[in-house]
Parts: sequence; structure tokens; C-alpha cells
Amino acid sequence: MSQQTLNLAVIGNCQISALIDPGGRIVWACLPRHDGDPMFCSLLGGDTDDGYCDVELLNLASSEQRYQRNTAIVETLLHDATGGALRISDFCPRHRRFNRMYRPMTIIRLIEPIAGRPVIRLRLRPLQDYGASRPRITVGSNHVRFEGKELTLRVTTDAPITSMLEERSFVLSSRIALVLGPDETLAEAPGTFALTMLDATQRYWLDWVRTLAVPFEWQEAVIRAAITLKLCTFEDTGAVIAAVTTSIPESASSGRNWDYRFCWLRDSYFTVQALNRLGATRTMEAFLRYIVNIIESAQGGVLQPLYGISGEALLDERIVETLPGYRSMGPVRVGNLAYQQVQHDVYGAVILAATQAFFDQRLEVPGGRPLFECLERLGEHAIQLYDKPDSGLWEYRGRTRVHTFSSAMCWAACDRLARISATLGLSDRAAHWRERANEMQAKILQLGWDTRQQSFTESFGHPALDASLLLLHELGFLPASDPRFLSTISAVEKGLRRSNYVMRYHAEDDFGLPESAFNFCSFWYINALAVSGRRDEARELFEHMLERRTPQGLLSEDLDPRTGELWGNYPQTYSLVGIINSAMRLSRTWEDAL
Repeated sequence: MSQQTLNLAVIGNCQISALIDPGGRIVWACLPRHDGDPMFCSLLGGDTDDGYCDVELLNLASSEQRYQRNTAIVETLLHDATGGALRISDFCPRHRRFNRMYRPMTIIRLIEPIAGRPVIRLRLRPLQDYGASRPRITVGSNHVRFEGKELTLRVTTDAPITSMLEERSFVLSSRIALVLGPDETLAEAPGTFALTMLDATQRYWLDWVRTLAVPFEWQEAVIRAAITLKLCTFEDTGAVIAAVTTSIPESASSGRNWDYRFCWLRDSYFTVQALNRLGATRTMEAFLRYIVNIIESAQGGVLQPLYGISGEALLDERIVETLPGYRSMGPVRVGNLAYQQVQHDVYGAVILAATQAFFDQRLEVPGGRPLFECLERLGEHAIQLYDKPDSGLWEYRGRTRVHTFSSAMCWAACDRLARISATLGLSDRAAHWRERANEMQAKILQLGWDTRQQSFTESFGHPALDASLLLLHELGFLPASDPRFLSTISAVEKGLRRSNYVMRYHAEDDFGLPESAFNFCSFWYINALAVSGRRDEARELFEHMLERRTPQGLLSEDLDPRTGELWGNYPQTYSLVGIINSAMRLSRTWEDAL
């Protein structure tokens, strides 16, 4: 069995997703939704030979993988040593049907010979309960049922059932289809159904991409990031997950293994910003609805850092003993205890995201007085908490401080409430929120600034730096030309830049000294360089980050600054947003380019 890799393609339909390795093996797929039980879990299986769906070409000589242009359909080409070749087309159906979106819990694999007489072996080895056991198998004339404790996966196919069950090889003389989905009978032959779904899904994605606003430069990178960001949404509620996976370590054997199949409020502003720039207004508005529902259900207006994709608040964390982990680098965690942490920046993140509803005339449901009053309750929390200790956006589990970024985000909450008040014609409320924002800003400028370093610091009274300080201009806290912002950029690049990458921070935490660079921080640095007049440097570093993408055009959360190898959960929403926002900022305009 080959070593696990993050060189993976993702397919999905905003209900489920799956990861496919360069040889065409499905190595990760959670069912019946993004945060469900991974019936295909070999990505975290270490050396165990289970938990995947494989199309094995005998005498394999080479493989190549690509997306169909501007779609979420993956093609894997396998070549054998005698000139035989086949193509696997993988996708999850998504298209309009009966005047609504059809996005079933279904993965379709079309396998067709394209040269010679390829000999293949189908191997379906799903597991259940995070690798603890195999589902019970029952067989029909054209399907196999894998009966789990809570879910049954039915595989309907026109391939030889006996060969598939016994993993016997056979000559692939014509196209075959595998339809992996719910325990429902197909009304037509699997091959016919698969081709119909392929055509409809292809047309959906091509039409969706045509609606996007893209920069003149780096269009391929932006389109792939946009499609993948869309795949990381859970359309039923509008949630956007941080990543498809759990427990890919941030660096080798670091123990920094987290479950990212949830929605972090801190990501909301940057995600809304990216969707807005793309013109993906339906996706953006659905995400805003999810955020508003979180706000409305928050007890006493108190927000936690993350929520489940249904909006659930309790995300208790446990360690799974039945999966050894990525490259056997456990632990594998399900759930995330960060939901219990106190992170004051969430009030600013949510209000920054919701501000879009008050100024964007494209939205079906604009912001009004009821939403504003709801946001005001959050703003009162921001006033009370901006100078109080919290765990910070990096979710330190062992300490709390008054983090400068959290304080600045609380300031941003009040600043945006002042702007919303003005646009609603509420002059008294605008004056109130502007006065509060000014008071907070003055204190942050005093206590967050280190005269000796000539830089803002990670927290009040502590000299350490962190990359979030690069966002002070992005938030509107300081103009890009402010000497304090410019000298903070210099301090961060001196203390946190490693080669062409940027660390989150460089201080020991609960797990020791961090070893990996955080990809989104590198994009923050690129954007800070751009607004500070160092545009050529920013473009050069952006091009370098694009080179770090997998052959499928995706990025994980982290990378090793020495080797450039990707680590951390994958594909990472934050990193995709970084590609989109930086490309939009740095690209030449269409007018200048044409």
C-alpha cells in the first residue's frame, strides 16, 4: 500500500464530499454528510488495507489525474505496462431537478477502456464507526448492500457482482458504472443513470462558473478555489466547513491533529469577502443565513468559536482508537473542544460578515432593523470583552491573554455597527457606536503597541508576535500608510517569515514549538505587502504559493517551510479564500491587460 498523500482530488455536491488519490482510489468519504462516519477512511488508516473504493489496473505503469475544465468532475487515467489504459470519471451528482437542487448522497464512478485490453480488479472495502468494523454485506442481482449501524450504502453496478465481491480480475471490454448511494432502487440501468447524471452535473458546474467574477490573471487558480469552496458548503443550512478531513497533523508526528469538519465563526468575514468578490451571491447569502441563525439561537448573545454544520453547539471531542491516523501519526479526533473556548474575536467576525447584508443590494433579503438590533446585542459583548483575556484566534488550550487581534476585532464590531446605524438613518445609535469604537481604538493603540520593537504585539504587555497583526489594515483599524502598520509588517516578516512562508507565531504552546507555516498567514502577508506599496514582492510570493498547490490546484492548512510539503486538514477553506482574495487584489485589471 502506497504512503498516504495530500495529493488528492475532491468531489462533492454540497451534501457529501470524497477525496480521491492519484491512482483513482477513494480514500475518504463521510456519509451521509460532511461530518458523518467516514465509510471510506483509508486516508487515516495507516498501513491497514481497508476503508477504500479502488479500481485497480493490473500491471499499472503510470497514472495521471485532472479535473474536467471548470467542473467538480475528476478524471483519472491509468496506463498499464502493455499499452492498455482506462479512464475513471468520478463525481457527485448536482443539478436542478423538479425546480430544486438535486444533490443526493451519491458518488458515481464511470470506468471505461480507452486503449488496449486493460485488466482490472474492483475492491470495495468500506468500514463503519470510524474503522471499528466492516458493514454486513447482502447481495442483489445488480447491487451490493453494505449495511452499517446507522446507514446502508448500496452499490448498484453493471460490473460483474461476483468479481467485485471476490475481488477477481476481469477484462474491461466496455464502460461500466458504479453508483454508490442510499439504499434505494435505481429506476434505470446504472450505466444510463450515470451518463445522465454526468451530463447534468457537467452542465451545472459550467453554468455556475460562468456566473463568477474572476480576475484577469490566475483565472484557473481562482476558479478551482471557488469550486472547491462551494464543495465545502453544506447547502441544507448554508454552513461552510473549515476542511473536509479530520486529524491530518499540522506537521509530522506533532499531535496537532484536529477535526475541521465544522464551521468556525472566525472564518466567516474572510469567506463572505471571497464569495462577494466572486459574485457568488447565493452561496454567500446562504452562509449569512446560517450565521444569523447562530446569532438568534445564541444564549444571551454569547457566541462560541465554532458550531456544527446544523448549527449544533455541542461538539464534544473524543479520540478514535480504531484508526491509526495519517501515516500512522495519530491521534484521530472526532469533535473539537475548541467550541468550549472563549474567543472574543468572534463578535467582530460575525458582525463584519453580517454587515454585507446592509450594503449589498443584490441580496434577496437585505439587512433591516431586526437584524441590526440583534447585532447590537453582540456589540455590547464586544464592548465588555475587548480588553479581557481570551484564548485567541489560534485557540491556545493552555493559557489566556488579552490578544491584540481579538481586541481589534471587537473594535471592528463597534465600527461596523456605527456604519450600519448611519445607513439605517439611526443617528443616535451611530454616535453611540462611533464613540465606543473610538474609545476602544485608543486603548488598543496604547496597550497593543511595543515601543521597543516598534510593532504591535500578539497580546497586551507581551512582546511576542503573531501573524494576525498583518490584518490591522484589512479590518480598517489603521490605514496602510500608517508608520505603525508598516513597522509591524517589518517586525512580523523578521520574526515569523520562513523562506517564502509565514508562521502563525513562534512561541511554545501546549504542543511545543510550531514547525509548520500556516498557508493563510502567507496570504495575509502577501496582501499586507500589496497595500503597503510592495506589490511586485507580493506578486512574486503569490506565484510561489500557487506553485505549492497540489496538481489538482488545492491547498491544505499548513506546509513545511523547509520542504514545501503540505500538512494539515485538506482542502482548507481558509487557504482557498486566501487564493481568491489575493488574486483579486493583485491581478492586473481587464482594462489594463487587454
